Amino acid sequence: MKNHTHEFSFHGLLRSFKNAFRGFFLLLKYEYNLYIHLFFALCVTIAGIIFDISTVEWAIQTMAIGLVIFSELVNTAFEKTMDLVQPEYDKRVRDIKDLAAGTVLFTVGIAIAAASFIYLPKIF
Repeated sequence: MKNHTHEFSFHGLLRSFKNAFRGFFLLLKYEYNLYIHLFFALCVTIAGIIFDISTVEWAIQTMAIGLVIFSELVNTAFEKTMDLVQPEYDKRVRDIKDLAAGTVLFTVGIAIAAASFIYLPKIF
């Protein structure tokens, strides 16, 4: 068994970043739901500028946006992994995929709640 300890290398660090960006661009290329998330992220960002939200509100909003995009990345990774592991239809795989998709729905709910706390008092 090989020893997997590696010394730091700038080339390895750059390769890691390259792979991470490639993963994010794969998400952009294949997951159209991400465009919906990005559209709403742009909307609340514009709203944040218009309503001159506080630094804390910007932090909460940024975390909520990041949480939704993170959950979409994880959901996609689960779906791709399950398609590789079990290409044929299987109810267990369906359940795993649905659970992963549920994380996106849950984080979107959190983001909507955060936006409501920030913007509803400013609107009404």
